[in-house]
Amino acid sequence: MGLFNRDRCEGKNPEQLAGMRTAGLLVGRTLEVVAAAVRPGMTTLDLDTLAETHIRDHGGIPNFQLVPGYRHTLCTSVNDEIVHGMPGSRVLREGDVLSIDCGAQVGLWNGDAAISVVVGGREAGSAQDLALIDDTETSLWAGIAALRVGQSLYAVGAAVEDSLTASGEERGWEYGIVEDYVGHGIGTSMHMDPNVPNYRVSGKGPKVVEGTTICIEPMVTLGEQDNHVLDDQWTVATNDRSRAAHWEHSIAATSAGLCVLTAIDGGAQRLAAMGAPFAAIDPA
Repeated sequence: MGLFNRDRCEGKNPEQLAGMRTAGLLVGRTLEVVAAAVRPGMTTLDLDTLAETHIRDHGGIPNFQLVPGYRHTLCTSVNDEIVHGMPGSRVLREGDVLSIDCGAQVGLWNGDAAISVVVGGREAGSAQDLALIDDTETSLWAGIAALRVGQSLYAVGAAVEDSLTASGEERGWEYGIVEDYVGHGIGTSMHMDPNVPNYRVSGKGPKVVEGTTICIEPMVTLGEQDNHVLDDQWTVATNDRSRAAHWEHSIAATSAGLCVLTAIDGGAQRLAAMGAPFAAIDPA
């Protein structure tokens, strides 16, 4: 995949950012609803139906359905599936690692976010699976905190990689950082320039401008990062069958600070804990 020929960040004005916050909040609240519903015995299609109903009932359109060839609201990736898992008849079992990716469009603007959970709650997860989930989320926030207007976008991937390296060393193993799939710009389309790597890249990279909106989404494995696409032509799984986790947020960068568009509190609590600047954006 040619990742680094896309070297332009697109800025947005305050009115446009307010529209982005509206879409982001709908995605964040939909993920809350879906995560609260996850339990053993459900199918991934059950969760997809719940998400679509919530998005449409609140004035949005499931933007995954706007991707040619994809008809679902969520991507539901289980255990060794990294991303793009297609909802269907699969029954969730206690202890499964489930990554839930969700997007919505409201008016002109899009939001996109993902979480990873253990089916049956944290008490049902192994120590290694919980570490994978937690360390992937921590790396997401490290990447978010590294985003700054006027700086290179590649600082994000470097921070993600450093976070995962440190976490793995502390736990006594090495995480696989998936390189074949990366974050992206977001705005009037869900996927826009520039690409946002989740790992260190040489070179200057795109410059973050006022009002840049991107999605940061580390995809991390307990084994090797090598992967393949399943017969459904969507689901990406690890070659060595190791488990994977995926976390994502949509973020806006302004000279006043950062707003995590898909976080209910805008990211205020986590950013404050990391010493990163927060700037609230009210929804339209």
